Amino acid sequence: MSKPERVCLGAFAGVHGVRGLLRVKPFTDAGEDIAAYGPVEDEAGKRNFRLTIKGRAKDMMLVQVDGITDRDQAQALKGIAFYVPRERLPEVEDDEFYHADLVGLTVELVDGTPLGRIKSMQDFGAGDLVEVEVSGGETVLLPFDATSVPEVDIAGGRMVVDPPVGLLDDDEDEHEDEKEDEKEDEKEDGDETD
Repeated sequence: MSKPERVCLGAFAGVHGVRGLLRVKPFTDAGEDIAAYGPVEDEAGKRNFRLTIKGRAKDMMLVQVDGITDRDQAQALKGIAFYVPRERLPEVEDDEFYHADLVGLTVELVDGTPLGRIKSMQDFGAGDLVEVEVSGGETVLLPFDATSVPEVDIAGGRMVVDPPVGLLDDDEDEHEDEKEDEKEDEKEDGDETD
């Protein structure tokens, strides 16, 4: 599997104040790294942005973009993700990965059973999650840690997962349990009226 030529470092999430500062959601380990690799570009590669870090606001970085001087100009950038060419980034250690390298990998269980394909990587504040697209277009989120993901083989284009017990149980099992509970409730209700 070939590695992507560009890596997404973050996205403009909104404005901060009236002088053109932007709030940026970083996709880097250290938020400050969004400006560490030179100018960034939009997904199409048509617009370039030079970022200067001005501060932090909770999990967002506050940045000044060269040429953006007021709130309206900053608002026009909201929602734009920005990228850098891969060659500007440092090589990763053996147990580290760029999210861009993981997206698209096939996913299989430890016993070799195919599960799906990685759709995206997410982090809602409690650690990285792997979003796996399984059959029928449904997705499941799995913890991205050494216990749940014992093997990542970028060159082979696959990830082996050992999900927590119960995470992948079929909905049918849950529905069967619900039907059993309903039958027991109906039987109890019938016993009370006798």
